[in-house]
Amino acid sequence: MDKLRSMEIFVSVVDQGSFTAAADTFRISPVMVGKHIKQLEERLGARLLARTTRRQSLTEIGQQYVEQCRQILASIHAAERGAEAMRTAPRGKLKITAPVSFGSECIAPLMAEYLTAYPDVSLELNLNDRMVDLVEEGFDAAIRIGKLEDSGMVARPLRPYAMVICASPAYLAKHGTPRTPDDLAWHECVDFMQWSRHMRWRLSGKEARHDGAAAESRFRSNNGQALRMAALHGFGIVMQAEILLADDIAAGRLVPLLTDYVPAPRLMHVLYPRDRQPTPKLTTFIDFLLERYGPAATPPPATLT
Repeated sequence: MDKLRSMEIFVSVVDQGSFTAAADTFRISPVMVGKHIKQLEERLGARLLARTTRRQSLTEIGQQYVEQCRQILASIHAAERGAEAMRTAPRGKLKITAPVSFGSECIAPLMAEYLTAYPDVSLELNLNDRMVDLVEEGFDAAIRIGKLEDSGMVARPLRPYAMVICASPAYLAKHGTPRTPDDLAWHECVDFMQWSRHMRWRLSGKEARHDGAAAESRFRSNNGQALRMAALHGFGIVMQAEILLADDIAAGRLVPLLTDYVPAPRLMHVLYPRDRQPTPKLTTFIDFLLERYGPAATPPPATLT
């Protein structure tokens, strides 16, 4: 028998004064009520009710136990109400992981608006370019760039992640403007450390693919903002996400280069575990993100296998 069920029946017997009334409440027989009480007494090794043919009363242990049962059941009911509330309205902590550049430039600025709209939600944003395990590390959702290989995940597409190659006007005035990928061999090219060696500065276009400059880079960093600052200060040519450099390009601080050879935009998705029923806090966040960074026409969710 379910211990909590037995406790509920015991409290009902005490409150209503009889096995029969408790039996009607739970739609069971008075005999079954008696079995629940007996099971509790056997577990405790003590009598809870002193019963005669005319009446029943609580023993001293029964008086103490029924109050403890009330407290336990009240806590359980409160937890159930809290869980139900979390499923009907956005509330609680939302843990999101995202790549550093996209997270800092796109997600972080939106959070004031999102958290203002949903005051009962708190957000924990982890910016990391490594591939985190959502389930093992307790994240509600992740933003991923590139090919998806995760199993057990639901993927919602975002706008493709476009790259751009830039340098400052001062750098170009001093060193000249590269016209083809081969020209990069004569330039300083700042390098992103998270790229695997065979992917560094691999450009494509009308001519053959090129991968010459990265091996000669004198400045490398695992942070796109550091590379951006190096380019802004005239050190060299940078290839980074368009979202990271868009304001500098618009202001003329950086000049786009080799636009015919820039790598094709990479796919970007927001993911969440397939076996986890989305809560209102998660669904509102995903809708909020898709409204601002989703593709023009958002297809139905895709399940990865």
